[in-house]
Amino acid sequence: MKDCVVMRAAFIKTLGPPENIRYGELPTPEPGPTDVLVDVTAVAVNSVDTFVRSGLFRTPIVFPFVVGRDLAGTVAATGPGAVGFAVGDPVWCNSLGHGGRQGAAAERAVVSADRLYHLPQGVDPVRAVAVAHPAATAYLALFTHGGLRAGETVLVAGAAGNVGGALVTMAREAGARVIAVAAGHDFDHCRALGADVVVDYRDPSLNEHIKDSVPHGVDLHIDTSGRNDLTAAVDLCAPRGRIVVLSGARSRPVFPVGAFYMKDCTISGFVISHATVAELAEAAATVNRHLAADRLHPRHVETHPLSATADLHSRMEHGELHGRRAVLRPDLDT
Repeated sequence: MKDCVVMRAAFIKTLGPPENIRYGELPTPEPGPTDVLVDVTAVAVNSVDTFVRSGLFRTPIVFPFVVGRDLAGTVAATGPGAVGFAVGDPVWCNSLGHGGRQGAAAERAVVSADRLYHLPQGVDPVRAVAVAHPAATAYLALFTHGGLRAGETVLVAGAAGNVGGALVTMAREAGARVIAVAAGHDFDHCRALGADVVVDYRDPSLNEHIKDSVPHGVDLHIDTSGRNDLTAAVDLCAPRGRIVVLSGARSRPVFPVGAFYMKDCTISGFVISHATVAELAEAAATVNRHLAADRLHPRHVETHPLSATADLHSRMEHGELHGRRAVLRPDLDT
């Protein structure tokens, strides 16, 4: 992309509904001393992008605010202190668009060097950006917050989804036994990812089937669906089992306190937006390892021009992108 003083971007001037997103020109950002300017190839559309845009997830914002969190692209320029990057390097980032940082949905974006990662040789940037956010979330859930160890059993509810699939893949690679909870038509997919046991979330005897397969109980319980049935989760947990909560911003489940503490269980919740730079870098190293080994693949990807950002936010909020990954490509805009 040639140098320019303006760029095309998807941005808002105030918080609110998808209709607030504008597509137009903004000044091209300039990198600071430890920043990298990236020519953007692909941008993922995530649920959290809609939370930030609407104001559901409160975070410092400077208007006009470019939306979007994840990008893949190539280095266009570097600040003098942005070591480790050179013009032309393929790169990715999954922590823009919150915490006072401008977003990714633009032709160019500035990324702090400590939040930018090299893209492994030969990896398609569209595939990379489609899996980066779910896979990093999965890593944090399993290891940073879940403390998963080889030989343990992890239950993944919503195992056929974007985060769920990454959870199954990473848990199996780490030497854990995986119980996948999914719809019947997704059983083959979950088994192909490496799940040891697959059960239908609609089965009225779901918990009994899980208990039959792991009589000692589940060491780590992660529900990506947002239902967060804590009564069932505690019932399924082994003594000193752990529950990690990572979705369901509006869920209000019953919490079975007695059964929970009598089993010495623990529960933790997290959002990737609060992950430290060091935690994100650790997750990125594992994501890159899986990308390079060709182990992370989105099931369904739609590519759209940058100008379709508002429509995609609306579709996501109406549940029309469930199970799909929408990726924006600035080069598709005419």
